[in-house]
Amino acid sequence: QVQLVESGGGLVQPGGSLRLSCAASGSSSSPNIMGWYRQAPGSQRELVALINSGGLTTYTESAKGRFTISRDNDRNTVALQMNSLKPEDTAAYYCNLKHYSGGRLTGQFWGQGIQVSVSS
Repeated sequence: QVQLVESGGGLVQPGGSLRLSCAASGSSSSPNIMGWYRQAPGSQRELVALINSGGLTTYTESAKGRFTISRDNDRNTVALQMNSLKPEDTAAYYCNLKHYSGGRLTGQFWGQGIQVSVSS
């Protein structure tokens, strides 16, 4: 069983920056994809960014140019550097890990979520 623990959220003013981190423990074996999703009140959970074991990244359109996802395979961690934050970035952010085998999704795990609030 994989456990994901997020850290680094909080309150920041518009235009500010935050760095989210997520540490995976348990059977977080490769190949896998790690990433971040977010969910604002009254909205569905949405993808923010993904990164695979080889470092290939995917970003949602709203995150491009402002957010950077990175990972440390040796430490089983993934981070999300968020710059130029906007009030619409306010949401609970969730760390996610997907296991793949033979090109098929074989497992998916979520962190408990961490709040990011952008307000003046």
